[in-house]
This record gives sequence, C-alpha cells and structure tokens, in this order.
Amino acid sequence: MFRRSKSEPEVPETPAKEGGKGRPTPKRRDAEAAAKARAKVPRTRKEQAAAERAARSDATQKARAGFRAGDDRFLPARDRGPMKRFVRDFVDSRFQFIQVILPVLLFALVIPWVSGGNPTAVSFANLLTITSVLLVIYDVVMLRLRLRRQLTARFPGQSTKGTTLYAIMRSMQLKFSRMPKPQVKLGEALPDVYR
Repeated sequence: MFRRSKSEPEVPETPAKEGGKGRPTPKRRDAEAAAKARAKVPRTRKEQAAAERAARSDATQKARAGFRAGDDRFLPARDRGPMKRFVRDFVDSRFQFIQVILPVLLFALVIPWVSGGNPTAVSFANLLTITSVLLVIYDVVMLRLRLRRQLTARFPGQSTKGTTLYAIMRSMQLKFSRMPKPQVKLGEALPDVYR
C-alpha cells in the first residue's frame, strides 16, 4: 500500500510507416457492416427516391463548397485555370476605391435631404458624386494597366483575352459577396507561379 511503485519501462513509439494509408485498418465486422450498408438496395420506390435525393443533396453541397473555395473542378468554365485564379487573387489583394463608394454615394444622397435643400449642401453632394465616379474610373484604368503588366510577366505567350473584363467585374463586387471567395488577404504578396 505504501510501497514505491515500480516505474514502467518506456515503450518506444513506432514511427508511421512510409506510404501507409494514415489510418488503422478497420475490424472485419465493421468493414462487413459498412459493405452491407453500401450494398443495401432500396426496396420501395419511396426509399429509392429518398436515396437519390440524399445523394443529389450531398453532391450539390460538395459542389457549392468547392465553388466557394475556388476548386477548379467545381468552377464554371469562365472561372477556370491558373490565369483566372491569378486575376482573382490580384483583384482581391488590392484596395480599390470601389469598395468604399457605396457609403460615399449614400452619404452624398443623404446630405441634400438632411440639409433641407441647402444649395451649398446640394452642390457639395454633386461634387462628391462626380469625384467618386472619376476615382472609380481612374481605379479601373490603373487596374487594367497593372494587370496587363503582371499577366505578360507571369504568363508569357498566352492569350489574355477576357481577363480585363473579368477583373473589372470582380472588382465592382463588394469583397464579401465575391464568388469564389477571396483566397488572399488585402496587401498579401502573390505567389510567383500559378498552376
């Protein structure tokens, strides 16, 4: 009762086998039960429809998750490929005035209404609206020039047709509503190679 406990000998941990599957082999009864469950054919039309509906639902959820994550297998043809992935990352890594134009235009819309039609406030609101539109146009032109330069450097000899419109349409969307979801943070350096 009050004796010293014997120290147990240390058992060396065996390293994981190279090329292994990374999980333990299931017991025979578990494997057989899983095989029977997979092989079980629905007996009635109602069970068959429910099984098909569940399979469609799983496939749809998997496709949506892949689309949001930017997986090429689940993207439509207009979003596929390394060049389009680079364009998305290029747009998502830059700050653009278009991201703040909505609050600015809302503010310009509210100023005359709150001021009661004050001519100074109305002219300020008009000036703010025109300035913000000009800033957006400047931002789009600079996006096009910088994107063209990056594309010719990173993808030499490839056609860049449609990439400018693709980048402009993506930049016009608010960052949280872009699909596929942005994979890079604001100001993050982009990788040199896209495959």
